[in-house]
Amino acid sequence: MEKGINAYIKERFHLGDVDIRTYSPLTLAYIGDGIYDLVIRSVVVGRGNTKAGKLHQTTSQLVKAHAQSEMMHAIEPELTEEESDVFRRGRNAKSPTMAKNATMADYRRATGFEALMGYLYLKDDFERLVELVLCGLEHYDAKTGKTIEEKQGE
Repeated sequence: MEKGINAYIKERFHLGDVDIRTYSPLTLAYIGDGIYDLVIRSVVVGRGNTKAGKLHQTTSQLVKAHAQSEMMHAIEPELTEEESDVFRRGRNAKSPTMAKNATMADYRRATGFEALMGYLYLKDDFERLVELVLCGLEHYDAKTGKTIEEKQGE
């Protein structure tokens, strides 16, 4: 089996193994936010070479709390028990901040979503992470009636 990106980083930077179940849900959400952003940026760039401002605008629409919350509605029934537990821990975590343009419900669901993304990344299960993001994006595109390519063309 091919080594995941997290395993590669840990090896190259001489980082020790940590039981990821000991990480707080907000720590998982912190890394998950970055990983999810990277996945979305990769998808947006891969679906059309356009101006950087348009790439940023499209990406911003997909990484905001409301979009993550909507995606979570689609993927929640697909989660394993372990993944559901991580999501619930993230959703229920008490964060000292809140997104500017999100409801509390969306923000909490988005935090759970990001915690799940972080958990899967740190677990080196990038295949599952991408599978869930794909499912979420398909749901979000269907709900908004626009694909990423159509969003970029606006």
